[in-house]
Amino acid sequence: MIKPSVEKNVRISNLIDIRKLTNSAFVLRFEKHDLSFTAGQHIALGIPDIIDTREYSIYSAENDEAMEVLIKEVEEGFMSPKFGKLVVGQKVKVMKPVGYFTINKDYLQSKRFVFIASGTGIAPFHSIIKSYPDINYSILHGIRTSEEAYERNEYTAGKYIACTSRDKNGDFHGRVTDYLQQNSIDTQAIYYLCGNYEMIDEAYGILEKAGVKPENLKAEVYF
Repeated sequence: MIKPSVEKNVRISNLIDIRKLTNSAFVLRFEKHDLSFTAGQHIALGIPDIIDTREYSIYSAENDEAMEVLIKEVEEGFMSPKFGKLVVGQKVKVMKPVGYFTINKDYLQSKRFVFIASGTGIAPFHSIIKSYPDINYSILHGIRTSEEAYERNEYTAGKYIACTSRDKNGDFHGRVTDYLQQNSIDTQAIYYLCGNYEMIDEAYGILEKAGVKPENLKAEVYF
């Protein structure tokens, strides 16, 4: 019996580029092959000959020629330091994109979207905005310091708000939940939340209390 060399839903891709964003965060860009996805979906990423994989939201646009993920290296982590040591030309193992944290395209022309993220939880929103350039959106990005405002120049001026908790160099000093409590909330918008559980839980409660309907709240725990 011949054992297949590659699993059905796995692609082995060459690493095309590595963009260092901070001392610990970087973007891996690799061959897309025949994989298609809907902005907001995620993949499991690995390294050949290592069984372990990690899930990352896709960072690039649907029509991009290559695929990208945004990774923050975890000091005590097993896979993220290995990804951080890769060099261009090495290979990565890419699983088929999956997930339902996507946009209802019927609402693209009629609704406003508010994306709330913490840390690298901004990745699916970057993909969505790049995939649908006419989308009416704003982003609240909860980060520790302003240097973690990953590629903020990619977003339309005035639509990205960096909420920094450890310095005052962002657009708002405090957490995203502080921003929500101190500013008016558009109860007619559709809200997408991605990041750590504590942020999502608190923000979800604030938005519901303000009158946002449950069907207009979408959440994905990122780490």
